[in-house]
Parts: sequence; C-alpha cells; structure tokens
Amino acid sequence: MKTVMIVLVAAAMLATVGVLIAGLLGLARNPDNGARSNRLMRYRIGFQFLALVLFGLLMLLTRG
Repeated sequence: MKTVMIVLVAAAMLATVGVLIAGLLGLARNPDNGARSNRLMRYRIGFQFLALVLFGLLMLLTRG
C-alpha cells in the first residue's frame, strides 16, 4: 500500500508540474488566450490539492 501511495503522490506531482509548464508555455505563445490559461491553472490547483491529500495520507500510513 505504501508503494502505491508513493507512486500516486509522484504522479500527482508530475501532473502538477506538467500543467504548470503547459500553462506557462501557452501564455508565452499566445498571451491573448486567457480562458485557456485560466482553465490550466484551475487544473494545476486541483492537482496540487490531490498531491497534498495523497501526501498527507502517505504520512499517516508511514507514521506507525
């Protein structure tokens, strides 16, 4: 179970970085497309939240 949680946390962190980079590149290429940038940043916040929740669960699992 611990290994699965580590993999899930890593996947959520990579997804966060991927969406962040996609948003930054999209903003640099076409600064007029604010709706797409806002959508990507909302996804980033969601992935960050997921990563924090999973990390908290991982810490609870490894505490004992």
